[in-house]
Parts: sequence; structure tokens; C-alpha cells
Amino acid sequence: MKKLPDECVDVVFADPPYNLQLKDDLTRPDQSRVDGVTNDWDQFESFRAYDEFTRAWLSEAQRVLKKNGSLWVIGSYHNIFRLGTAVQDLGFWIQNDVVWVKSNPMPNFRGTRFTNAHETLIWAAKSPKGRPTFNYHSLKAANEDVQMRSDWTLPLCTGAERLKKLGAKVHPTQKPEALLHRILTATSEPGDVVLDPFFGTGTTGAVAKRLGRRYIGIERDGTYIQAAAERIAAVNRPKNEKDLAPIPAPRKAPRVGFGQVVEAGMLRPGTTLRCAKGKHRARVKADGSLAAELIEGSIHKVGATLQNAPSCNGWTFWHYERAKGSYAPIDELRQAIRARPS
Repeated sequence: MKKLPDECVDVVFADPPYNLQLKDDLTRPDQSRVDGVTNDWDQFESFRAYDEFTRAWLSEAQRVLKKNGSLWVIGSYHNIFRLGTAVQDLGFWIQNDVVWVKSNPMPNFRGTRFTNAHETLIWAAKSPKGRPTFNYHSLKAANEDVQMRSDWTLPLCTGAERLKKLGAKVHPTQKPEALLHRILTATSEPGDVVLDPFFGTGTTGAVAKRLGRRYIGIERDGTYIQAAAERIAAVNRPKNEKDLAPIPAPRKAPRVGFGQVVEAGMLRPGTTLRCAKGKHRARVKADGSLAAELIEGSIHKVGATLQNAPSCNGWTFWHYERAKGSYAPIDELRQAIRARPS
């Protein structure tokens, strides 16, 4: 990471060593061996050594991250609290912690603890002043038009997705692509650069390529590098780049006033608008305001007054007669203006 220039990446996703401190083999009730994490890269002399390692790579991640970039780190109970402390001590600003609930967790074979059925992710901005990308409306649309929660139920990486060589796992902690898909669609845009400093077998790179993001992967294990390169080479991107774009946030859309709808002739002065239930009505005036009984003003002010409400989104409250007996919100007309070539 030290070779990368300052503020050159939009997202950092890090799946660092968990420091599991496994001393003995873990066996199932039938005495078969569990394929746990015993690799050299997960071994540290002490908590202090692990903390020094953590602060070193997090400091570099903060340096290369853009002003409004996102940091994601994932861990288990062994290390996530130490990671969280370092994240806050270094000045990152935590946006959320997200719980990945595993729908198919490995059981606790010895029956001495609860089954470890989740891992925790930390999503953080570079600083308290950072404004990371958050594609709220895309996430909501993908979740049956319900706001996405911070508990994500996803299965472990299994089946054809799990990379194997001679019947053995290539990497012991390969993450499911669904997890990275949600992270990148949530907090990045097509064309953004995603850095994974613990690249492993390339899950981040594969998902980034499929979603039209660019990626930088850092990995020192030759076996993992080869597996990642082959995996990413097989990934195809959608042919239509528009299919990769998130739903734009309304506040980022070009501002359109109701007066522009009237000026464009989409609604004539004197046209009657009504609310969805037909309870309230108002007339369109030539200056782009509305007139109702005892009140005149903007589409928002008139709507709020008639409902005796503190505020009102006039674009969705007021409806026009699109066809005989068929009404639609006037927001359709606003969107039509936005869709016009600039």
C-alpha cells in the first residue's frame, strides 16, 4: 500500500487475519478433522503484535482513501473489537456496524459455546467530515422497497463458488460474492476504484469487475494469486453499462420547479389537480402556483395546508388526469422534463 499515491481509491474492503490463535486441531464428533485456519498468515506472537500490524495497514488505508471514500473491515469475535478500537483511534468515523448472519454456519462440535453464526463488518468514513457514497434507493429497491437493515442473512461460500484444488479449499476463509456485491452496490459507483489489501482468492476483484468497478488487490501468497487471476479472468461484465448504475438519489437529480411543468404546456392554467383519494382539489395557475379554497401557493404549501400538516411533498401528493378517469402523480411530469436531452 505504501507504493500507492495519496487519496487514490474510493473504497477499501479489508478481510484481515483474524488472529484465531488456534493451538490444537479441531475435530468433529466422528473424529474427522475440521479444516480450520492454521495458516502462517494468521499467526501473531501477541495481541500487541496484532494491534501494531492492524494500525499499520489501517493508517495506509486511510492515506490512500479519498476524502469521501468508504472503509469496510470484517472480523469475528477474535479480532473485530480490536479492529474497531484502531479504526476509531485513527480518526475514521463509523457509519454502521453490519452483522452478517450466516444462514448455514459451522456448528460448535464440542458443545462448549454458542454456534458462531455471524461475523461483524464495520463501515466507516475516512473522517467525521467524510460523506461516503450510499446508494440508499438502490438498496431499498432490492429489498422489496423496505429500507435495508444492518443485519444481512447470507450463506457461507459453498458449492461451485468455493474454490478447491484436489478436493481441498484453496483458501480457508473465502467470502461469498453476495456479501461483496451488497457492499459495492451500496457504497460505490461504476468506475470507482476498490482496494483489497488482503486479496486472497479475489472475491473483491471478481465482484468489482462484474459491477463495473476497478480494483487493486494486494496478496503475497502465490497459490491465492493464481486462483484469483483465473477466477477474475472468467468474469463477464454486463453488455449495457446502464445496467450497472445505481438508482440516482432524488437530491442529486436536476432541480425542476412546478412552474417549468406549466411553462412546458404539460399542464394548462385552470387544470384541476386532486390528491390520490380525491378528497382535496386545487387549480393550476399560470405562474406555477396552485389555488384552492382560501389558500394559494406552491404545490407543497397548498398540499400541507389542506391536510393541516407541517409539510407535504406536492410532487407525490397532487395527481393529474393522465387519461379519462385515470390519475397519476405530477412527479411523472417532472421526470419527463428531467429525461429531456440537456
